[in-house]
Amino acid sequence: MTKTIQLNTTERDPELWAIADSVVDPEIPVLTLVDLGVVRELKRMDKGVEVTITPTYTGCPAMDAMAADLKRAFEQKGFEPVTMKTVLSPAWTTDWLSDYAKEKLNKYGIAPPPNSTADKNALLGKPKEVKCPRCASNYTSMISNFGSTACKALWKCEDCKEPFDYFKCI
Repeated sequence: MTKTIQLNTTERDPELWAIADSVVDPEIPVLTLVDLGVVRELKRMDKGVEVTITPTYTGCPAMDAMAADLKRAFEQKGFEPVTMKTVLSPAWTTDWLSDYAKEKLNKYGIAPPPNSTADKNALLGKPKEVKCPRCASNYTSMISNFGSTACKALWKCEDCKEPFDYFKCI
């Protein structure tokens, strides 16, 4: 018997989701892959499981590690075979990060993306506003569009003078 559980439904297999939620992002270990929104669907398949994931962006170098870590977590709990499936549509977006995930990022020292990928400041000719995760100042500036990983940009707080990563909107 196969049962399909989708990320955005109220019907979830608690055991499967607990296992998936124990796997941390290899680049941002404060977030689990469920927090990140990468785990899309879990299907119980007799003794095995099918795990559907979506990359944060096409070509993300951490996706192979994410898939291997998820597979290992399910195998360690006795689910075999574990089938990994990658779907690209709909494409992942930072809108899939929960408020809890954004709070975790901020406490870790990474400025989270805003609540929506729509940046209305760009339409008005205003600079992007990124709040410093250390002192909460909005007086910040981008140093480089490329941070410690491809999904982050390097910013600096002009008040506390500390550099910080900003999780880019996608």
